[in-house]
Amino acid sequence: MEWLTAPFELGFQQRALMGGLIAAVMCSVVGTWLVLRGMSFFGDAFVHGVMPGIATAVLLGGNVYVGAAVAAVVMLAGISLVHRATTLKEDTAIGLLFVGMMALGVVIISMSDSYTGSLTSILFGDALGVSVEHLWIQGGIAAAVVLLALLLYRPLLTLSFSEAKARSLGMCPQLTHVLLLVMIGAAVIGSFQAVGTVLVFGLLVGPPATAALVTRTVPAMMFTAMVLGAFSVTLGLILSFHWNTAASATMALVPIVLFFVVLTVQAVLRRGRGRGRRAGRRVAGDAVLTPAVEPTVKEPTA
Repeated sequence: MEWLTAPFELGFQQRALMGGLIAAVMCSVVGTWLVLRGMSFFGDAFVHGVMPGIATAVLLGGNVYVGAAVAAVVMLAGISLVHRATTLKEDTAIGLLFVGMMALGVVIISMSDSYTGSLTSILFGDALGVSVEHLWIQGGIAAAVVLLALLLYRPLLTLSFSEAKARSLGMCPQLTHVLLLVMIGAAVIGSFQAVGTVLVFGLLVGPPATAALVTRTVPAMMFTAMVLGAFSVTLGLILSFHWNTAASATMALVPIVLFFVVLTVQAVLRRGRGRGRRAGRRVAGDAVLTPAVEPTVKEPTA
């Protein structure tokens, strides 16, 4: 039991756990729709897209949340501009801005005297440096994200299956899509302190992707993703404490490992069921070809 409780005896470790759990809830709720709509690549690009804003805020001593929000708006506007002004598909615009925004963020932060430390903090977070003030801000962002997700549940569900269907039902698919982007941005901005802008993607996609393997309904998938996210954060902090590894990176790695473990177990079970069915068919075939009762042969009479 001490092995489980020792990592959370100090205050900064408890705050790291709380920050990670809040991030897991936000990322699981938003990540469910990312996975269902096949927007994982966009989510990854969005995570990198806030880097210039955070880097500028760190360099100028401003509010990192405001900086991240401004960068998110700029990236969305850039994607929309490239998509509308050219014949290129949206994923091309996302790829361009994915690299461009991340490179710009590194260039900006390289102007700082503490270049290496600041860059590491932005990319990989500082789970053990989460403050009480940050937890209040993160909690407020999480509450807004969850509330918006509940209000948009039906439009998002319909949009995930068919944009035409959503439009025929009198919904506004474009507005729903924009609000989903807002939720993604809020989840990333609210989680980067705990797990970093790069590693937040592990919580954003890992738990929902794993939940998609074992559930059949969206509410079950979302709830399972939150449970898996909370488990990943807790186990990640425990392992990082005992193995002396980076807390944020370990938290982000656990859900990815869980996904492949579940995937492997399912593959083994399917193979076992397949062998069982083939064996059953062979037994049934033998039963048809082999008489249940051997025929009685009478000896000839004299």
